[in-house]
Amino acid sequence: MTLPQLIVGSAGDATHTLFLLSAAKALPAALPQRALWDAVLKRRDAKVADLAKSPQAADLADGRRAACVMVDDKLPRFERLTALRKAVMLLLDESPAELTIVPVDVSEDAVRDAAYVALLNAAPLPARKKKPAKPTKSVRIADGSLGRNVPGDTAAHNFSAVRALAAANTLARELTALPPNELPPAAYRKRVRALAKARGWKIEEYDFKRLKKMGAGAFCAVAQGSGHEDAAIVHLSHRPKGAKRRIALVGKGICFDTGGHNLKPAKYMAGMHEDMNGSAVALGLLQAACDLELPVAVDCWLAIAENHLSPEAYIQGDIVTALDGTTIEIVHTDAEGRLVLADTLALAAKQKPELIVDFATLTGSMHYALGSRYSGIFAGSDELAATAVAAGRAAGERVCAFPLDADYEPALDSKVADIKQCTLEGEADHILAARFLKRFTQDLPWLHMDLSASSCSGGLGATASDLTGFGVAWGASFLADWLRQKP
Repeated sequence: MTLPQLIVGSAGDATHTLFLLSAAKALPAALPQRALWDAVLKRRDAKVADLAKSPQAADLADGRRAACVMVDDKLPRFERLTALRKAVMLLLDESPAELTIVPVDVSEDAVRDAAYVALLNAAPLPARKKKPAKPTKSVRIADGSLGRNVPGDTAAHNFSAVRALAAANTLARELTALPPNELPPAAYRKRVRALAKARGWKIEEYDFKRLKKMGAGAFCAVAQGSGHEDAAIVHLSHRPKGAKRRIALVGKGICFDTGGHNLKPAKYMAGMHEDMNGSAVALGLLQAACDLELPVAVDCWLAIAENHLSPEAYIQGDIVTALDGTTIEIVHTDAEGRLVLADTLALAAKQKPELIVDFATLTGSMHYALGSRYSGIFAGSDELAATAVAAGRAAGERVCAFPLDADYEPALDSKVADIKQCTLEGEADHILAARFLKRFTQDLPWLHMDLSASSCSGGLGATASDLTGFGVAWGASFLADWLRQKP
């Protein structure tokens, strides 16, 4: 998906304009048609300060449309991004050819956030309508005509990171939005190969036959239900010059999840093509790390498969052997994500990275715990958890740390294997799933994100679409903080 062009220049004859205001009790004198905006606020019984949470739009006498939003730097970044998203959508809902952002004496961070939100939401996600909506071709940043200078000679530097993050988030959402008939494992792998070639990443694909020969019984148990044998663990490597540290990103890529023999009812099977979102987030984060030129070597491992119902599909009571030799008792075939991740984590751990971070739409329990406005994280140390939570606040993608204490694990004791895949009771399944995954990390530093915020009706934070791309911006913020810490 191509992002709109980002232009820094004069406002010109803009048809759709967003005015960015700094926190104040009164509208700034430099705001065009200030009397009109005063009248709009009065008619709607709103105060100027309300613009920080409830932006306003007005249709001007000459047919143009404008919106006003206040950016209060004292508010949490999530709230600032939410206000900007609401303001931007007051204009983008009309599918303008160009959206112009006019800063009125606001901080540079506010201008960059507005550009990020505009780019993110102006790029349409895949749809197959006969008459698609007209795309917004450009986002223009006014270069200081109303009191805030955005220097043209440093524009590329100021907004390169903005564009990189918007493109990475859009990649994750685009892949997740594709219908299941367009993104089965074979097609997904083809897309990843094309991206790797374009980006210069090294790629290695562990296909079904190879994994079976290697003894990756947990992954193959899930994949064997599909007659295509197109499942694979895909390994991407990025080795920038001057890399100071090394990290492994792991993503769950279940292209469709029927639940297997424990078949999902229709209500819960709807949208299960989005069960590959964890892999899309990992892939988007790899792209962001590349474009942001972060000095970190990245290994990205994508567990790409489907969970189908067939005579060959795995069933309750099976005992499978994972790549590291761990035997697993199958309790529920709809807990397939932790199985494909087990062997993928084992492969990633063999290379001894300094840190493993995995992303997965893993458990319904996390949705019950948090809803869809936070994602849950599990960390191997308190320090890692603190870094993850702080990164969420900084990025405007909020995470909540959950316990990972060892005394949860006896619930997974098995009489016939080394460990149960899950329990049927369902109590604290998000914690039990994390304890299960931890067994395959070789006790390396590790962080697991259960993506309960991958989809949020009406949008979340910076993103207006139900699909949020949650985890990409968080990951970029987390990596930057992690790189600043001593190895």
